[in-house]
Amino acid sequence: MKYQNVCIESIGYYLPEDVVTSDDIETQLDPVYQRLKLPHGRLELMSGIKERRFFPNDWTSSKVAGEAGKNAIEKAGISTDKLGCLIHASVCKDFLEPATATVVHRDLKLPDACQVFDVSNACLGVLSGMTMIANMIEMGQIESGIVVSGENGRQLVESTIQEILNDPTISRKSIKPYFASLTIGAAATAVVLTHSSISKTGHKFLGGAIHSATRHNDLCTGDGASDSTLMNTDSERLMLRGIELAGETWKLFKKEMGWQNETPDRIFTHQVGSAHQKLLFETLSLDANKDFSTFDVLGNTGSAALPSTLALGEEKGLLTKGNKIGLLGIGSGINCMMLAVEW
Repeated sequence: MKYQNVCIESIGYYLPEDVVTSDDIETQLDPVYQRLKLPHGRLELMSGIKERRFFPNDWTSSKVAGEAGKNAIEKAGISTDKLGCLIHASVCKDFLEPATATVVHRDLKLPDACQVFDVSNACLGVLSGMTMIANMIEMGQIESGIVVSGENGRQLVESTIQEILNDPTISRKSIKPYFASLTIGAAATAVVLTHSSISKTGHKFLGGAIHSATRHNDLCTGDGASDSTLMNTDSERLMLRGIELAGETWKLFKKEMGWQNETPDRIFTHQVGSAHQKLLFETLSLDANKDFSTFDVLGNTGSAALPSTLALGEEKGLLTKGNKIGLLGIGSGINCMMLAVEW
């Protein structure tokens, strides 16, 4: 997968103000921790996540995705008349039907001729949406488009806490599948892509590679029911199989893009946690000093994690013109997508 005429014009983000620390969560779980003799600090120790942020429960995905969209459009300095497609790509949605993208489209006052639809691909949603927009630009169907995502893990974390507290039979073994849910946070992001002929930034979207291992699609599942913990995760097996898939994808990516392990100047990954980060860089034989992470203060924000981290890295001045950037995404399913950008 290669692109000749596509640029990433801007990346916007929108973060919640409400901070919840891992210590706050463990304080709520204190009765269970005492009964099971679990040491406080376990959640942060296992994940490297000190805190995460949440939007209010009544804030919809479209609301926060729209805020990120406004940020990205303003940052790009592009007329909304130029936007030929809007994709809403988060795990969280306002409702089953119609597409949540229709709400964002209305709120951003995008033109009626702009295509509007949702894409769902777990934590790879935004990256998947980016390739779809890029395909349309490359084929000459549109000049530019925008992908938005609004993730809010508050309900998931709160329902997980309640289920743990309400289960008198829970053991040190049976509590393990719940811990991944407690690492989830909230964030919104948006990415504007344009044809290179109208780009002001010249940040080239070069292409990438995709690989899947759907035989492992049962390692992280969520049913979306409001009265459940929403997500059941075999964290250890998911990490091992995901990193294994990443190793295979990295080989395909290097061949497709003509890159070597030393090529990327900066690397941005899906923000899962410290163990995942360490194993990924070791397996791919990449320099961990090229990584920029946000999981320690934002937690795992699903499809918004990688692009919002890229935006924050840009904001911190970590990217310079000509930098080769690797975007390495892994999502439950299991799917892996690795994208190449030249800043």
